[in-house]
Amino acid sequence: MTIAKPRINPLSRIPRQQRLVMAIRGGAGVGKSFFARSMADADVGRLCIFDTERKSRLLKGVGVTFDALEIETPDELPEFIDWALSGEGREQNYGCFALDSWAAYFGAKHSETIQAVRARSANPLAQPTAEELASDQMILQGVLRRLCMESGKSVVIVDQIAARGKETKEDNEIGRVLPMTASGLEYFVDVMVEVSLQERNGEIQRVFQVVKSNSPAFEVGFELIGDITFNDFMQRLRSEPTVPTPQVVPLAAAVIEPPASVEPLKPQISLQDLLGRAEAMGFAQKDVVVAAKMYHNQQNITKLTTEQLLDLEARMTAKYEKRQSEPPVQRIRRPITHPDNQR
Repeated sequence: MTIAKPRINPLSRIPRQQRLVMAIRGGAGVGKSFFARSMADADVGRLCIFDTERKSRLLKGVGVTFDALEIETPDELPEFIDWALSGEGREQNYGCFALDSWAAYFGAKHSETIQAVRARSANPLAQPTAEELASDQMILQGVLRRLCMESGKSVVIVDQIAARGKETKEDNEIGRVLPMTASGLEYFVDVMVEVSLQERNGEIQRVFQVVKSNSPAFEVGFELIGDITFNDFMQRLRSEPTVPTPQVVPLAAAVIEPPASVEPLKPQISLQDLLGRAEAMGFAQKDVVVAAKMYHNQQNITKLTTEQLLDLEARMTAKYEKRQSEPPVQRIRRPITHPDNQR
């Protein structure tokens, strides 16, 4: 007996709502969980948090304005997600989800892999091979695939950075886990944001900086400062025009003659001077932020020294002059020939 498969109307898969899939990373205590909880106030439906760290009990409104499900063991997480997406949990009609946190789940499961490798080899210092790490990652990413892709809802994935710089190390166990957690998230989210506490204008403030993006509304280097919520990101996404606006022709850079002096003065420049000159050459503040992080390993542009500011100005000037000297790209029209004539 042949069972007929249900017919699928492809037009039913056209996206009919604006949703945002985010990853928010940062150190302990910077407010990642509070940001995930703010989804409950963003008008995207009832929030369900999968709590692998069992700290959601500290969030205001748990069980009232949103639901939080405590995950006692890592193996429970896929079952809880299945319950919410395709099981009895569908009756709760959740409109958005958050996972707090991916690092806790990934770290626990990865430690099981390490223990298995050491037990099998009888070597207490044994490490998984590259093939075992890749296989481990592919299996664990099933959690992200279910939440970020199959749910069809807005999602926030919380990830933790244990310490600045450790994510680039390869010489110890923690250093090998962190880049895997980051790369795993990059495949499934629209926007990845790093949140940190920085001194801005004499005050310690939360800085949300976009480090990876697939959306034109959030360019890499874009920052939001203060008590930012998920709704702030949604409002910016909703305000993004569907048709890109034409680019404004950059103004010519002003040439300032140095004052006559017996002894040459040491060049001076302030951050505001650099931002003003960058705007005159057609660059945005986000470009300065990205350049500062790339060339001087400084993500807080207010901390740049005079030498670093001068270096960034020289780099922007060189790039602007190169751009001006390049000839405009001309499109070549090719005759249309019949395939038989090409033989």
